[in-house]
Amino acid sequence: MENGSPEVAVIHMYQARQEIYPREIQGRYASLRWFFVWLTQLIFYGFPWLEWNGREAVLFDLAARKFYIFGIVLWPQDFIYLAALLIICAYSLFLFTAIFGRVWCGFACPQTVYTEIFMWFERKIEGDRSTRMRLDRQPMSVMKFARKTTKHVVWISFALWTGYTFVGYFTPIGVLSQEIVTLSLGPWEWFWVLFYGFATYGNAGWMREQVCKYMCPYARFQSAMFDKDSLIITYDQERGEPRGARSKSDAAATQTLGACIDCSMCVQVCPTGIDIRNGLQYECIGCGACVDACNRVMDKIGAPRGLVRYWTDHAMKFRWTSAQILRHAFRPRVLIYSAILLTIVVVFFGTLLTRTPLKMDVIRDRGSLGREVEDGMIENVYRLQIMNTDEAPHRYKLTVEGIPSIHIQGSNEVALSSTESRAVPVSVRTNEGQGEKGSNKIYFTLTTIDDPAIEVKEKAVFFVPR
Repeated sequence: MENGSPEVAVIHMYQARQEIYPREIQGRYASLRWFFVWLTQLIFYGFPWLEWNGREAVLFDLAARKFYIFGIVLWPQDFIYLAALLIICAYSLFLFTAIFGRVWCGFACPQTVYTEIFMWFERKIEGDRSTRMRLDRQPMSVMKFARKTTKHVVWISFALWTGYTFVGYFTPIGVLSQEIVTLSLGPWEWFWVLFYGFATYGNAGWMREQVCKYMCPYARFQSAMFDKDSLIITYDQERGEPRGARSKSDAAATQTLGACIDCSMCVQVCPTGIDIRNGLQYECIGCGACVDACNRVMDKIGAPRGLVRYWTDHAMKFRWTSAQILRHAFRPRVLIYSAILLTIVVVFFGTLLTRTPLKMDVIRDRGSLGREVEDGMIENVYRLQIMNTDEAPHRYKLTVEGIPSIHIQGSNEVALSSTESRAVPVSVRTNEGQGEKGSNKIYFTLTTIDDPAIEVKEKAVFFVPR
């Protein structure tokens, strides 16, 4: 208290973001991370340029309501396959997280991949960690303005290229390129190129670790997927403590201090700015940068590697070997996840690869019930929605059965080009006195003429006037 007034304590509910300057590091996990950067980006930027049967290998044609994935053509009626694919992705995430921790976040997540790319541009333009820190502390100058401007121009250009590639999965990339050159993009194409580019620029260039720490829900519920046998980034406190700096030749310090020399290299290389020595934290994305950094330090001071490493809680507690860790990896929950995932994958690909490339929906004309026509025959009218899901043209033969003397009036053949869908009006007749008064079950059969093994059969109702 001062002058009888109580001292006022100021509590900040929201802390200002501290800029993070990750140091570049070389090592096993850094190389693995760059491998996935190259792999994912070659797939993402390369697929729109691959051709398959005269079209893009992967194209989601929303206007025509067709999804082309190499030799597979999916229609809105095939939504079940998308649902199955999402379930496979979810169970894969559960399985890999239970075994390897946040391996997805650290190596293949788009946020991690694009942040790595944007930081590479940043290092090439502004310099290494210490140079960037000095540059940011300096007042604005011509040199600083030129470097910052160059960096953001490169970032924005790469982000727009990313948005252009993303839209290329929905509009043929050749058509999209011509529209960009002539500035004739449609409104939705302009929107998605700019929106996806802006999201890439903002997330990877500015927000970076904030996306992982505050926006991504995975960090919040990852603890529910971990157990004591999940591989996580760990710091060996038993070996590392007490910390303290020492020279390589200081034998006395080596006897009294732990292996950690308190160099803070593990903190400097962390993309989220945490200290792994404080234990596992939800901000840790499992990228292994701290493992590479600590191993290099251990090499320099002549100490064994592994002070920071991928380990499990049980392995840390009981000092297990790699073989023991591997044996405990195949625990009940992992076996259950694996069995479920394997079953779904087998069923998914089995049904996808053996599905009939022909669909037919029968819609009865509700505007007119059964009616009597010339020669006393009874006629019903239907509309058949026929879809050729194959990428080759076919001719089909239509037959009907279920009532004596029932037949197709007129031509019973229809030709469809590749991946064509067509509504075909069909008149069905039978002789008077055939069938029961009211509704009768009948069956339409559509058979491929050049391949009789491909056929579909659909049930319908034939109405006989009372």
